[in-house]
Amino acid sequence: MTNKPNIVLVHGAWADGTSWSKIIPILHNAGYNVVATQHPLTSLTEDVEVTRRLAEAQEGPTILAGHSYGGAVITEAAHLCPNVIGLVYIAAFAPEVGENLGSIGENAAPPEGGAAIRPDKYGTLWLDKELFHGNFCQDVTDEEAIVMGAAQKPIAARCFGDNISDAGWKILPTWYQLSENDRMINPALQVFMTDRMKPQRVLTLQSSHVAMVSHPNEVADFILEACEQVNNLQTDTTKEFA
Repeated sequence: MTNKPNIVLVHGAWADGTSWSKIIPILHNAGYNVVATQHPLTSLTEDVEVTRRLAEAQEGPTILAGHSYGGAVITEAAHLCPNVIGLVYIAAFAPEVGENLGSIGENAAPPEGGAAIRPDKYGTLWLDKELFHGNFCQDVTDEEAIVMGAAQKPIAARCFGDNISDAGWKILPTWYQLSENDRMINPALQVFMTDRMKPQRVLTLQSSHVAMVSHPNEVADFILEACEQVNNLQTDTTKEFA
């Protein structure tokens, strides 16, 4: 096992791979091979497959880091990726087998940001641009919020109903960054998920839903911490690495 695993960053809803633009240079400059998905947000199955292929393309042990809906993607993708050795959740969903984003959300009050979701006639969900800054990313600059809102990538409504068939966090070491000022995933739900997951460590930040944008140094350091720790952990898995 190499000392430095690969890092695959998996974006969430209403975003794309550029949501990690502040994180990627930090990880790269620390000597890590880092890549980010650009998945279609069309179904959990399709998003998992994009993530699986990108993980497969990396040589050697790999960590998946997912934000928001990306947490559900890495949860499902892990068992399909023999080289994945750890999961990092950034204000992310971590469903159990048989759960979906809708059902897991019933474990806490609906988030404030739900009022900003706007469905269209094609079965996809957008965030109201006028409400984007105040709900999705209230602690970033006005300029950043304008760009993020204008470039948002809608998610298919079906993604919220696609069930998890395998929960990677049950067999792999995990880390969870919890955002206390999150208006898209209720912080109480994040606490519920971390209590159930029992991750190696929980990093709590006074952050909006997008801590990787508003607190990039803390989030990058957290991912690096996971990378450094994962090689020293014993997991109950029989995975072999080339």
